[in-house]
Amino acid sequence: MSLEVNNRVISQIMDLKTSVPGVTRKEEIKTGFDSIAEYTKHLQGKYSYMNSGKTSMQGVPVMVSVSEAFLRKCKDNPEKAAFLEENLSAIPECMKRSVAFTSMMPGSPVMTFASISFDDNGNITMMSGCTNDPDGKIAEENAKRRVAEERAEKKKSEERRKDKKAEQEQIEKQRAEMISADSNGLVFSVIGTDMKEITDHLLDKWGAGEISGTIGLDLKA
Repeated sequence: MSLEVNNRVISQIMDLKTSVPGVTRKEEIKTGFDSIAEYTKHLQGKYSYMNSGKTSMQGVPVMVSVSEAFLRKCKDNPEKAAFLEENLSAIPECMKRSVAFTSMMPGSPVMTFASISFDDNGNITMMSGCTNDPDGKIAEENAKRRVAEERAEKKKSEERRKDKKAEQEQIEKQRAEMISADSNGLVFSVIGTDMKEITDHLLDKWGAGEISGTIGLDLKA
């Protein structure tokens, strides 16, 4: 577990449980926010459906709420904060499983809503409703919402891809400008997976009088 302090906010890389028994994943957990509002804003940046009113998952209207009292406990407690994020992050997958299970019940009922709430002590209550849908209207509405979800996610992914590309292009531009201004045409680059080894090879090349070129060291596939 790594620890980083930025003003009062503490950032830790912690192991969170996954849906696979015995398997964990790494997640950055932040605590120490000055206010509940700041902590809520941070969480909503990761889990937009938390305390945001009705949203849509798998086409089903869903409300996810966390009590202010429990947010206050999590705000300054890494273990509680990790517990909260562990469960918030599991909600989309749990909804996917719930919708699929409901559709396989006798009569193929349709899920009409779900409510997931964390009380003051972190206890989680999930409620959901379903109904028969002989004329298919509810299923049709759910399908429309599901398509809207997919479009929104696709748009977000495309925006993230464009932002990443623009950021990389800016980095490459700055690197090219730096090389052009400072190298006097003498450039040697080493590509590898070990920073110390890369540095040693680069210095060896300069020490041997080699002034330009590129080599690779044990690159990952």
